Amino acid sequence: MTLRDRIIRRIRLDGPLRLSDYMADCLLHPTLGYYTTRDPFGAAGDFITAPEISQMFGELIGLCLAQSWLDQGGPSPFTLAELGPGRGTLMADVLRATRAVPGFHAAAQIYLIEASPKLRAKQAETLANHTPHWLDDATALPDQPLFIIANEFFDALPIRQFQRDGQGWRERVVGLEGDSLTLGLTGPAPQPLLTHRLADTKDGDLVEICTPATPVITALAGRIARHGGAGLIVDYGDWRSLGDTLQALRAHETVDILADPGQADLTAHVDFEALAGVARANGCAHSRLTTQGVFLERLGITARAQTLAKGQSDQMRADITSAHRRLTQAGEMGNLFKVLGLTPPAAPPIPGLAP
Repeated sequence: MTLRDRIIRRIRLDGPLRLSDYMADCLLHPTLGYYTTRDPFGAAGDFITAPEISQMFGELIGLCLAQSWLDQGGPSPFTLAELGPGRGTLMADVLRATRAVPGFHAAAQIYLIEASPKLRAKQAETLANHTPHWLDDATALPDQPLFIIANEFFDALPIRQFQRDGQGWRERVVGLEGDSLTLGLTGPAPQPLLTHRLADTKDGDLVEICTPATPVITALAGRIARHGGAGLIVDYGDWRSLGDTLQALRAHETVDILADPGQADLTAHVDFEALAGVARANGCAHSRLTTQGVFLERLGITARAQTLAKGQSDQMRADITSAHRRLTQAGEMGNLFKVLGLTPPAAPPIPGLAP
């Protein structure tokens, strides 16, 4: 039985599904989910993330966190963690770039938050020279200083969508039209989580919320506030959610989100204001939201690209230039992706980010 068949049967038994439930099935069904059955990264997969584009991204992230660690007195031991580490490429680049930082590796305990057995196996290969620990979710991280990266993690968490209707909201759901999956709306009802959005929306406007993000940020912010550390959240999105941003990607092309459940990646833009609010509620400070291009330039990506290009072939120099452009330019990832930093209230700002 295909995942589509299972979803149709579930709808017939229980009624239309929230988008969040549909996304959870598509992405993380134990035997048929997108992330549990494949390696989706790279040119041969469905999308390419920044660490796969160039080593420069991970190197600068690593040195940024190492400087924050030094700025906070070099606590030992500390947790060096990544949420949704893909193939392990980013963490491998972080560890390579920081190996010369005195005491950093000796104090670091590496944790990877990963739900996919297939990706865990790939991460183990990539990080074979290190001893990472794997966790199913962030709430199980040790209670000690935490330096953590979340690159393109929150965009893959299941979302709910609500359409404004007077003083209430209609929720977008997945239902059936004959034997076909289709999108529909519930009747209007108050939504306490969206009361504050009545002031800046009008009838017909669509707002997305990501409730699974709350316990994750609560776990990270609480540890950073209590024990010290720093968090870097890098993702595409904006300060406040408005409009339908849910999309499905397959073989680097946008496809219908209902066409083939479990066979495409489902993502939505991150509402950074919501993440920052949860962080503040748990005693953690956050930086200003900064575009990825500005963040990487402040960290010295242009100088790093020039260093890498020295003595290389014409093709290699062209590849490095292309990677630099893709990571930083406004028409590429530079403006689409944003960076939010988390720190203890009294700590120095994270390099590249303004408080």
